[in-house]
Amino acid sequence: MVKRGYDTELRYYQDELAVQYLPAVKAMVFRLKERLPQSVEFDDLVSIGAEELIKLARRYDKEQNDSFWGYAKTRVYGAMLDYLRSLDIVSRANRKLIKQIDEIVEQYLDENGVEPENNYIAEVLGEDIEKIKEARRAAAIYNVLPLHDQLESQERDTFALVEQEELIEKIMDVLATMPKRDQLIMQLYYFEELTYKEISEVLDITPSRISQVHKRVVSKIKQSIG
Repeated sequence: MVKRGYDTELRYYQDELAVQYLPAVKAMVFRLKERLPQSVEFDDLVSIGAEELIKLARRYDKEQNDSFWGYAKTRVYGAMLDYLRSLDIVSRANRKLIKQIDEIVEQYLDENGVEPENNYIAEVLGEDIEKIKEARRAAAIYNVLPLHDQLESQERDTFALVEQEELIEKIMDVLATMPKRDQLIMQLYYFEELTYKEISEVLDITPSRISQVHKRVVSKIKQSIG
């Protein structure tokens, strides 16, 4: 009877712990959602994060970790990234088409200072506009994933060729050869987790230009690691 009472009290404490940090999960989703297309639902990400939060609360040992959110934050964010990976976005958009779109956008941006509309891209490529929209949505989602995910999209066995630590070293070596502004954009986007809009306010560059720098840097890294 005493054991059952203790278990009930512990479960109540764990569930209350999860409820206490649910606003932090929603704030995390809000910032992540700013970097994603509208097709990814806010509520879906919150559900994924909340479910993971509850699991973590029930495994949490305050004797080993004195900060629950410090223990849970990375794992909750990781669960959301796993959900984005599960959308199988690479297979839903032809990589060649995405590359063609990027080239058109970059050229148009250089000439006009703004990104072209989807109907313009569709006309240039002779593609259905819905196919163009789907490809751009897929690219937007993939840009949010960690850099090693984007590199793996080129060859799924990237990590069979080099260990993760060695891959990171290669990435850093490539970044070191690039302009300081490009390095800073990558740092702000991946490590500080700022949105294109936030980076544009910091560096006084348009979000469209930041998007193109990001794609160019990732492309150079892919080429470098072969």
